Amino acid sequence: MLLDERMDEFSRALGADFFGVADLSSARSFMLEYGGKNIARYPRAVSVGIRLLDTIVDELPHSHDPSVSVNYRHHAHDIINLRLDLVTSRIASLIQNEGYRALPIPSSKRVDDKKIAAAFSHKLAANLAGLGWIGKSCLLITPEAGPRVRWGTVLTDAPFKAGEAPMEDRCGKCTDCVDACPVNAFTGTQFNPEEARESRYDARRCERYLQDLEKMDKPGVCGMCIYACPHGMK
Repeated sequence: MLLDERMDEFSRALGADFFGVADLSSARSFMLEYGGKNIARYPRAVSVGIRLLDTIVDELPHSHDPSVSVNYRHHAHDIINLRLDLVTSRIASLIQNEGYRALPIPSSKRVDDKKIAAAFSHKLAANLAGLGWIGKSCLLITPEAGPRVRWGTVLTDAPFKAGEAPMEDRCGKCTDCVDACPVNAFTGTQFNPEEARESRYDARRCERYLQDLEKMDKPGVCGMCIYACPHGMK
């Protein structure tokens, strides 16, 4: 069995619902800007995803209820992130044992407060691996679960065969995620890899909204862009 096929089987045995391999050659300048040379040195990425529970996401319109917000933060964020980190750590160890370099990227850790960004974009890897497309919400949209997936990444120089080309945008004229945002953080512009994220999404406005909720002793939970996507509601 080929190494990437073994990795797919291994990741699913560890609880991943999605697996893919991305060729990162087209994203080198982006990787240099956000992560520096240590990140940009890797030519490929293993992308894994875990699907969120619909029973939790479907309750997001009632996030003012502490039982809803606490459950979302715990099971759809903290626990899923922990599961992803365990999967990517195990994958990285297996790749290293095969004689290649591997760097697992934390599933949800910011390294730049000014850009509100991590060292590497998990959505970028999943997109380039052919697992979905970037929607108007700037989330990775999968045909199977819409945006109701959290992602983890292992950067590597292992000679994996990259997946299919990024999927074509299937959002069409739909603006449900844009309309659902309580602070109008999205412009409704379709994804273009040549344009900055700011042309589509005001991350600072989104973060400020969650901080303001907490200042009013309300749960700092939203997620309406995840909830509203018709591809996830299927």
